[in-house]
Amino acid sequence: MALYKNVNNNLSLIKSKPFSLEKDIQNLTEKNLKTLFNYEFICSEFIIKNFRIDSLAFDRDADAFVIIEYKKDKIFSVIDQGYTYLSLMLNNKADFILEYNERKIGHNA
Repeated sequence: MALYKNVNNNLSLIKSKPFSLEKDIQNLTEKNLKTLFNYEFICSEFIIKNFRIDSLAFDRDADAFVIIEYKKDKIFSVIDQGYTYLSLMLNNKADFILEYNERKIGHNA
């Protein structure tokens, strides 16, 4: 989908610039989570039960954790990965709450 910018009611095409690395996408997103999604950033590379979650965030409006996995290329196995992460979160709620408390509450104490 093409994107345009509006300058004095004249549209001009915004040229896309692909990311070289998934880490670049991750860094940009994590630094702008509040602006983009209104999420609170918790941590990068959260490891639990031999899985590594790229970004862990918290959605205060939904009172729910958010797992963000970055993909630079089109990969169709992400649905399975999403179900795995959902199961991981549902079966290990205490670990997610502990990480949140250590990063957010412990940081402000």
